[in-house]
Amino acid sequence: MTEEKNDGLEACKAPAQPADAPANPPQSSAPAGSSASDGLSSEEARRRLAKDGPNAMPDTSAHPLRDALAKFWAPVPWLLEAAIVLQIVLHKYAEAAVIAGLLVFNAALSYFQEGRAQATLAALKKRLALNASVRRDGAWKTIPAAELVCADVVKLSLGGVVAADVHLVDGSVLLDQSMLTGESLPIEAGAGADTYAGALVRRGEATAVVTATGARTKFGRTAELVRTAHAVSSQQKAVLRIIRNLSIFNAGVIVLMGTYAYLHSMPWSETIPLLLTAILAAIPVALPATFTLAAALGARSLAKLGVLPTRLSAVDEAATIDVLCSDKTGTLTLNALSVTSVRPLPGYDEAQVLGLAALASSDGGEDSVDKAIREAASQKLASDLPKLNNFVPFDPAKKISEATASDARGGQERIVKGAYLAVAGLAAAAPTAAAIADELEKQGFRVLAVAAGAADAMQMVGFIALSDPPRSDSSSLIAELKGLGVRTVMVTGDAPETAGIVAHLVGLDGPVCPPGAVPDAVKPQDYAVFASVLPEGKFNLVKAFQKNGHTVGMCGDGANDAPALRQAQIGIAVSTATDVAKSAAGVVLTEAGLGGIVAAVKEGRTTFQRILTYTLNSMVKKIAQLLVLAVGLAMTGHAILTPMLMIILMFTGDFMSMSLTTDRVRPSAMPNTWKIGKITLAGTLLGTCYLAFCTAVLAYGQFGLHLGIGALRTLTIVSINNGSQFTIFAIREHRHMWGRRPSAWLVLTSVAGVLTISTMAYCGVAMTPLPLSVLAGAFAAAAVYGLVLDAVKIPVFTRLQLS
Repeated sequence: MTEEKNDGLEACKAPAQPADAPANPPQSSAPAGSSASDGLSSEEARRRLAKDGPNAMPDTSAHPLRDALAKFWAPVPWLLEAAIVLQIVLHKYAEAAVIAGLLVFNAALSYFQEGRAQATLAALKKRLALNASVRRDGAWKTIPAAELVCADVVKLSLGGVVAADVHLVDGSVLLDQSMLTGESLPIEAGAGADTYAGALVRRGEATAVVTATGARTKFGRTAELVRTAHAVSSQQKAVLRIIRNLSIFNAGVIVLMGTYAYLHSMPWSETIPLLLTAILAAIPVALPATFTLAAALGARSLAKLGVLPTRLSAVDEAATIDVLCSDKTGTLTLNALSVTSVRPLPGYDEAQVLGLAALASSDGGEDSVDKAIREAASQKLASDLPKLNNFVPFDPAKKISEATASDARGGQERIVKGAYLAVAGLAAAAPTAAAIADELEKQGFRVLAVAAGAADAMQMVGFIALSDPPRSDSSSLIAELKGLGVRTVMVTGDAPETAGIVAHLVGLDGPVCPPGAVPDAVKPQDYAVFASVLPEGKFNLVKAFQKNGHTVGMCGDGANDAPALRQAQIGIAVSTATDVAKSAAGVVLTEAGLGGIVAAVKEGRTTFQRILTYTLNSMVKKIAQLLVLAVGLAMTGHAILTPMLMIILMFTGDFMSMSLTTDRVRPSAMPNTWKIGKITLAGTLLGTCYLAFCTAVLAYGQFGLHLGIGALRTLTIVSINNGSQFTIFAIREHRHMWGRRPSAWLVLTSVAGVLTISTMAYCGVAMTPLPLSVLAGAFAAAAVYGLVLDAVKIPVFTRLQLS
């Protein structure tokens, strides 16, 4: 028993013994406040429940209000909030209200999309409440498992789930602990054995005493790791770095503009709106909302494929993973025993060995071993089997099950099935029997010997080897991921021999990491298999890979996988996973099989390309628009745009271009990475072209058309808006813009953006009107600019390797 567990058992200690009690009283199943036959009294159980709390893990989820407020505490919201304050100071309440609306829209979109995913997961996890059979006040009762307390006497029955850590005092059971330890084969447990919350009872019945509940159970430490595990998403880091780069650049330009205004003695009534316009121009206002919307649309597409993202960031994280750590049992394998090999001894064939073993197996029960043998026997029918008379279930003490049967002549036959050494003590065996048993056991199989014959002259007839077979799609999944540039490694709590065999079957050929602590400098290419790994080991392995610069995905199904699922950039829980694993994961597969993992990677890369296009578009526009303000100030001596005109541009430029989240894109063949430096450089180079176009139009308006400052402002917003739309179509495709048809939503929003600003400019709404001929000329100039930018962007993208 671990040290942590001992610390949590204070509630289980019996009261102090009287002075005349023997120094070493015999161990009893009777807990404090009870007798051996009565169990706890109801009053004692209530007292312990009040003291220790329910038999459940504490809810660590954040309050919904806290989640909502967190959406207003980030770099982009800070800039918008500062702009609101400035507008209020200037008594521009309408503008302040509009910016506040943008702020709330950003926050609400993110909050409700993530809330919808969490609500779907909550619905997925709803099922019949776990109950427990407990002895209280001298009678057996069924109560919710959450009401169990230390020292309760409970009954473990066939098909049930062990609801708390317990110590067996009577009976025997076959326990499946694969969800907890990763061991694929069930274990026999009798009086004196300990087992833990979450184990499944596959056979038998036993009485046990509860030794720990809730967070104090053996895997309470696992829950603590899940709570503390955290990996900052690449999306979060990308947003912060983009805003940092823009802020550094924009701050420099704004300072220069402020200095120019001061040196030229511009009145404060003009200087403050100028600087406020510059601040608004610098804010990538819709960037976080676009990330959220793109991920939400990707999540909706994945949901149709049986893949449920529980955190929206997991969608675009799937695009960046280059390593997938996969659990073995229940993930790459079926977590269901099947007959792998039958080795008959001389004089017998496989059908006879299976047929005789099936007679010594329970029919219709939950025993996974007997079920596998009967299923295999039904596919290889033997013609000369005796007729079953009586069956004796498996006896853990003898390590055999047996049957009596009558042959065709009416003679009585005894059939025995069980551990090799137990059967060898009852029957004569061929000289090669021991070598065959040893060979099969070294391959990681569960080996059963079968003997038959007269009760006093039984002969060993052969061996049956059982294992947990791989899923049918595991091999193809790993091969497809390899083609997508994702390396898969197996991480399991099972024995190295068993793990190595399964790894070879699914196409993971490579060395097995020696048991022990995970090396800090370990690399994914060093080993194909990590075996005998505890939950903390899986958690540490994921952290080690991340420390060495890898983006890690973790796929698992059990409580022992939960810390690693939470720590990984994208945790993937399979459809049969425990609730603990599903809660820790960022993606839950709702349908059988592993095809959803490949679907998540492909959809993630599609989402990434959409976000990348929007990000680059935002970079180009924010750099160019701010410089246009500076050029306009130098050219005219006035602010070339007002705060209200900049807010209008936010709607037609930033928010309408969110339709890029629906665009048709060409996903990359290899894992994506956020190359912020290269994105910034590309944005600067392409932004220079955008600036040149806007400057040329402004210069023509001032020196060619001799427009006043009001008309110049209108011409500037029209040219910025038209140029913005053509910029989108030029950079959305890494080849020529006509290479891939844009989505209908993108076309519609672009047309709407151009028509909205052009109509307002023609009608003089919120700006000085311009004649139709000037508006038509501005649009034609923007079209020429779009073709030039399309030609320039190809060598830029190629040189910077943006994809």
